[in-house]
Amino acid sequence: MEIKLYDSELKVMDILWREGMLAAGDLAAILNRETGWNRNTTYTVIKKLIVKGAIQRTDPGFMCTALIPKEQVQTYETKELINKMYNGSAGMFFSAFLNEKNLTKEDIDKLKKIVESLS
Repeated sequence: MEIKLYDSELKVMDILWREGMLAAGDLAAILNRETGWNRNTTYTVIKKLIVKGAIQRTDPGFMCTALIPKEQVQTYETKELINKMYNGSAGMFFSAFLNEKNLTKEDIDKLKKIVESLS
């Protein structure tokens, strides 16, 4: 299942992935502290995520739980980026990424192992 999440929705999801199940009030307090959001903004985004099937709300306590793993969203967002910016070409994406030359030797070694494991 692929779900498109917007930046505001990702902020909520990041906290749930980091903290685990939280009461909506606690989630709102964290977002207020980290982003300046008010409670209404947080609750609006929570409702959107419930409709999308990304989180589940249970009572008592308006407890929120992530229903989708972070890795699933990362995979979807990466595919979207490659499709949008590189005409669907993973090769073009990697070429652009590698040409940035900000990779450490450790990064290069990890990438080599990943590529070798695909063969």
